[in-house]
Amino acid sequence: MLVCIVLVSLSSCSFKYSKKYDVYDSSLALGITKESTEGFDHKYFFQDNPVPKDTPEVNVKDIKMCYGAAAYNVTKNEMLYGYNSLKKVYPASTTKILTALTAVTYGNLDQNITVSKNAVTQEEQSSLAHLNEGDVITLRELLYGLMLPSGNDAATAIAEGVAGSEAKFAKLMNKVAKSVGATHSHFVTVHGLHNKNHYTTPYDIYLITSKAMKNDTVMQVLTSTTYNAYYRDANGNPVNRTWNSSDLFTTGKYHVTENYQFVGGKTGTTAEAKYCLVLITKNKDGEDIISVVYGSNNKYNLYLLHNEILNAIG
Repeated sequence: MLVCIVLVSLSSCSFKYSKKYDVYDSSLALGITKESTEGFDHKYFFQDNPVPKDTPEVNVKDIKMCYGAAAYNVTKNEMLYGYNSLKKVYPASTTKILTALTAVTYGNLDQNITVSKNAVTQEEQSSLAHLNEGDVITLRELLYGLMLPSGNDAATAIAEGVAGSEAKFAKLMNKVAKSVGATHSHFVTVHGLHNKNHYTTPYDIYLITSKAMKNDTVMQVLTSTTYNAYYRDANGNPVNRTWNSSDLFTTGKYHVTENYQFVGGKTGTTAEAKYCLVLITKNKDGEDIISVVYGSNNKYNLYLLHNEILNAIG
């Protein structure tokens, strides 16, 4: 009798799914998450990305002179170094890597954008591309004004031209960030000026930068040291302006350590963020390396720390 009861119980447990369950399509409906997963690039959550971790066994002598740092081999998709790699940090103008990626994702590179009064009205001591109200310039040209001189005016003009306003563009930035798995970040501004609700992590900025590197236009801008822009002013007169990179590895004031080749990157500085740099190099095997330093206590140590990290990872 006991055997019969067991057999009946087991047979009553067998069933067939009436509908295949999909974790992404079903999570919002079932209350697992409060946000839609639409637009997520699912692969970033599994084996295709290195697991973020701190690596104390890799000795970087002066690493405590910053808030957080990391290094990744993009070619091999390996994490090489981490120090507070998931710690919340303020990104300052390294934000503009995401601004550029969002612009090429949702904008038309040949679109003509008229620079507004709001775009040229920036906080005192803001870095600028020195645009003027009424200038008519393509999105493609604005990307160089965004990245090389780190123009906050160019960032605002891009946001208004692509999305209609800075606030609407910031929503697109967050959507792009989440799509690459940068889920520990939140972006409020398009240029990176301080806001307590505007933050990222060294790991997240790696995800964003590695995605940006896959876009030919963004990569060309990231690796440019100087650019001659041609556009028209409010009266239709031609304007020719030269923009130069603010990265001191680019200018030659500092040099990337031996066995690495400088490729490009983006700097950022505010009082709260301190000195920041997302750096792209190639190692002796020609592999792409992204190194990140956030919150260095001064400009000299920012470049020193990058070289210490590159030397430590070999």
